Amino acid sequence: MKKIKILIFFVFCLVISYTARAQQVPFYTQWMFNEYIINPGVAGTLNAFQIRANTRVQWIGIDGAPRTMGVSAYGPLKKQPMGYGGYIYNDITGPDSRLSLGGTYAYNYPISDAMRISAGLSVGLIQYKLDNTQIDIGDQAGNDPAFTGSVESSYVPDASFGIYVYSTLYYAGISAHQLIGSKLNNLYEEEIGINRLKQHFYLAGGYNIILNRDYAIQPSLLLKYMSPGQIQGELNAKATYKRVAWFGLSYRTGDALCVLGGYNYENKMYIGISYDITTSELRKYSSGTIEIMLGYRFNNLK
Repeated sequence: MKKIKILIFFVFCLVISYTARAQQVPFYTQWMFNEYIINPGVAGTLNAFQIRANTRVQWIGIDGAPRTMGVSAYGPLKKQPMGYGGYIYNDITGPDSRLSLGGTYAYNYPISDAMRISAGLSVGLIQYKLDNTQIDIGDQAGNDPAFTGSVESSYVPDASFGIYVYSTLYYAGISAHQLIGSKLNNLYEEEIGINRLKQHFYLAGGYNIILNRDYAIQPSLLLKYMSPGQIQGELNAKATYKRVAWFGLSYRTGDALCVLGGYNYENKMYIGISYDITTSELRKYSSGTIEIMLGYRFNNLK
């Protein structure tokens, strides 16, 4: 019966969360408003403490599709070229869930009068959980304890590292996640290929094109490499008006075309929303993905 359990879970994931099997790290369309979630080197690069909260409902219309909620906070140390941060997020796909939390330390150093480089390290803990009460195979379950309401969990350590180069006009960064590659003992089987955390690598860059006093355009590019050998690219273009309102478009290869917009109140409170138009085969069953971002920026450190 254990093999039957493995097969059922595999079939479920094949349709709904095939992408999640490769990309085990939750992802946000509005990452460019919170680069800390993909690169720990970002912690401390700004001169004020910030908090960001995101919620993402993926593939609306498909039961058990991924849902992600997360909160992160980061900022500089006063009068020190250092930064710190922390994060917690929960990613749920059908009977499978992942709760992750951790902290970050970053150190930045001037390369020139206009450019700095920052390196950051995050360490944390991940809880993977499989809720068998949500796997219903009717009478086939028999007396197998795997289908009698049990919930299986696995706790593993996690770490990520990032380097971030930035100025007032442009930035570029590279980062690696799930460096430890922890094994999920007694939770998933090797046959379905998700019994170990895979390394994820990100390469991101962007530029701020100032058109005039009111308008600016910020193109950006994100490349993701998910071991063993899966690559995804994302091209973004965002237009801002007086640093108050923004509108943008994104294209993610093999996945979605995204529309996003938002508002910044007095450079303190942020709200953003995005909608992903699915371009993969899942578009036949889903009405897209929606994501909401809220943020707050505290006063600058003196």
